[in-house]
Amino acid sequence: QVQLVESGGGLVQAGDSLRLSCAASGGIFINYSMGWFRQAPGKEREFVGAINWRGDSTDYGDSVKGRFTISRDNAKNTVYLQMSSLKPGDTAVYSCAADSGIWTGLKKSGREYEVWGQGTQVIVSS
Repeated sequence: QVQLVESGGGLVQAGDSLRLSCAASGGIFINYSMGWFRQAPGKEREFVGAINWRGDSTDYGDSVKGRFTISRDNAKNTVYLQMSSLKPGDTAVYSCAADSGIWTGLKKSGREYEVWGQGTQVIVSS
């Protein structure tokens, strides 16, 4: 089973861009579809996006479509979340997650993911 470590979070201003990384280790990275989720204080966890094992299929939550892009580099065992046109409403802890069900489509529910990183904080100031 892989272990996941996120990085790249920080404090940015509205309109800025930021790229998060999620490095996987200890497992076979291509055996997993990868997802990004976020959780703001007092709110439920929200699906941000997901990418399949090959990196040629993605899905996004409605609130980030057109602003966020997920990609992966299987040679580096890393998945990325490029965030653009950030808004204060994007402030949250962002976590990556791994789903071994690579033949059953991209999942939007966190319950479908078996492995989670510890999360990285993103704060967007107005």
